[in-house]
Amino acid sequence: MYRLISVIGGNTASEEESSFAFMLGGLLADAGLSIVCGGGSGVMEAVCRGCFEAGGLTVGILPGEEGSQANPFVSLSLPTGMGVSRNRMIALAGEAVCAVGGAYGTLSEIAFALQSGKPVCCFGSWESIPGVKRVATPMEAVEFVLEVIGDN
Repeated sequence: MYRLISVIGGNTASEEESSFAFMLGGLLADAGLSIVCGGGSGVMEAVCRGCFEAGGLTVGILPGEEGSQANPFVSLSLPTGMGVSRNRMIALAGEAVCAVGGAYGTLSEIAFALQSGKPVCCFGSWESIPGVKRVATPMEAVEFVLEVIGDN
């Protein structure tokens, strides 16, 4: 059985955010976890690349209608034709949510996750939101995820 962790962030990313996301993806894969994200560029591509290169499964829930719109490190692309409305699906698909930077789309995913009782950690933009655990390193993010999801 695959255990999914939602990783959210912008379709553009700073070098620091890309590096964080890449390392996070690899560490999640090393922990036996798979990732679900928006399947696009920026943070999404970096986390997918890290997970994919470490042998993990990556799922992209795409805004458009074509699976070919996914970044090259998405193992399974799910085109929705829903635009940003697919953000709720991304937030709820994982057992926990890791946010890396991002703008208002990421903020909406954090809100959906918190509203549904999902544990959320964050590096960057939205780390001051009540209920969100601030993390400084990819390892801290993985430790948070492992703690909140347990051994189910």
